[in-house]
Amino acid sequence: MKIGSLTLREKPLFLAPMEDITDTSFRLLCKMFGADFMYTEFVSSDGLIRNGDKSVRKLVLLEEERPIGIQLYGHIVDVMIKAAVIAEQSQPELIDLNFGCPVKKIANRGAGAGMLRNLPLMIEMTSEIVKAVNLPVTVKTRLGWDESNKNILEVAERLQDAGISAITIHGRTRSQLYKGKADWTLIGEVKNNPRIKIPVIGNGDINSPESAKEAFDKYGVDGIMIGRSAIGRPWIFREIRHFLDTEELLPEPSVAEKADIAITHLELSLKYKEGMRAIFEMRRHLSNYFKGIPHFKETRLNLLTSTDVDEIKSIIAEIKQKWGELRVKNTSSIYIN
Repeated sequence: MKIGSLTLREKPLFLAPMEDITDTSFRLLCKMFGADFMYTEFVSSDGLIRNGDKSVRKLVLLEEERPIGIQLYGHIVDVMIKAAVIAEQSQPELIDLNFGCPVKKIANRGAGAGMLRNLPLMIEMTSEIVKAVNLPVTVKTRLGWDESNKNILEVAERLQDAGISAITIHGRTRSQLYKGKADWTLIGEVKNNPRIKIPVIGNGDINSPESAKEAFDKYGVDGIMIGRSAIGRPWIFREIRHFLDTEELLPEPSVAEKADIAITHLELSLKYKEGMRAIFEMRRHLSNYFKGIPHFKETRLNLLTSTDVDEIKSIIAEIKQKWGELRVKNTSSIYIN
């Protein structure tokens, strides 16, 4: 698969951009388990051109996590162009435009999925950014604004004409948020549209090796993107790759293995963030790492409320000792903004 001049393996696996989730530590962990391509968290174009600390920090990329794309969001063309030029200086493999985030505070001001209600502006913005940078420009979007406005077929064609190098489509409308089942039918129609020559990456409800294989086999997509199902479950990339290569399912990691992974993740988070921030932002992952363990409520509460690193490590060590050989499958996902 090729995105501009970038060559990826056949049937690549992408880690979806997720705010407060796909930070450096989590990207490195997913890379260890076989993810082929990463994205940063959402980078605000407004914050970036104002040199905002939070936005600027997201542009710090490590060689070990490449290939990687920086994802930008915003609703003002000139601001997005300036932000793309700034982001290009970090030398990512591509610039990705967020036309899919459904969160109210972003979409209702016209950014993210809000762009689906102003197609002329979306196309103008995309075209101008393509002209302004020397990197491939890609887009992540949704099927449409709501059930009555599923315009992804037109959107994909016009974005391709504007010069993008690949498109990722989440199989829900903006109004669905993350509810209901992702509809891959229209994703397949975009891919099989003879006018579409760029790679099509499918996203939505990929939570098992079997669902990943179906996405490739049934809908013909060039790649798949995994989001919420990877939270607290970074080994999903290893499971999917093994199944695609061999059609054999790997056993679920034991609780002992998950405990070791959780410790590695915590240590990476502490390495790249300030202590308390690292702890707070690890909680979403920790809540999923040990999901499914019976009679776990009190231990889980202690794990997710502690602010002491040594105590957290001690709790994880106790989990490993008590439930180490247990294998509990977790294919559920949590809601994220």
